[in-house]
Amino acid sequence: MITMPPLRTLCIAGFVFCAGLIATALYFQHGMGMEPCPLCILQRVAIIAIGLVLLVAAIFNPSGLGRRLTGLLTVIAAASGGAVSARHVWLQGLPEDEVPACGPGLDYMLETFPLAETLDMILQGSGECAEVAWRLLGLSMPGWLLVIFSGFALFGLWLTFSRPSPKSEALL
Repeated sequence: MITMPPLRTLCIAGFVFCAGLIATALYFQHGMGMEPCPLCILQRVAIIAIGLVLLVAAIFNPSGLGRRLTGLLTVIAAASGGAVSARHVWLQGLPEDEVPACGPGLDYMLETFPLAETLDMILQGSGECAEVAWRLLGLSMPGWLLVIFSGFALFGLWLTFSRPSPKSEALL
């Protein structure tokens, strides 16, 4: 039988992983000069949300309802980020003649349009969202994030629906 590490350890590891992802994104942006598109920004927000949920869980080490709430919030943030990543991957796979035209910048949209309209415009994507500037093992950044969001969603589901064994509860 496989013994899982304590919840606090898993949450700290998840938080550190999220922090590493944000540090990597900032390196690509500032160190390599790759400006993020609006969909990239939304994916960063989802990673930050997951990281904050896991940090709070690591600090308070919840059990029972708190553990399920942590799982549910993780699933919601991961599903939101995964949906944006899936849309981003879809845009990157479009033929060149079907790629939407480049739109205004995120700062301009947030200042000019209501939030709901801005989110709608962002999710429609633009030409800059369809560019693939980097790949690793055949997957672009949004492709890797889709895999990562799927992993966090599974972790959140596990937290929501699993019951810790009495032995592991005693360790917490």
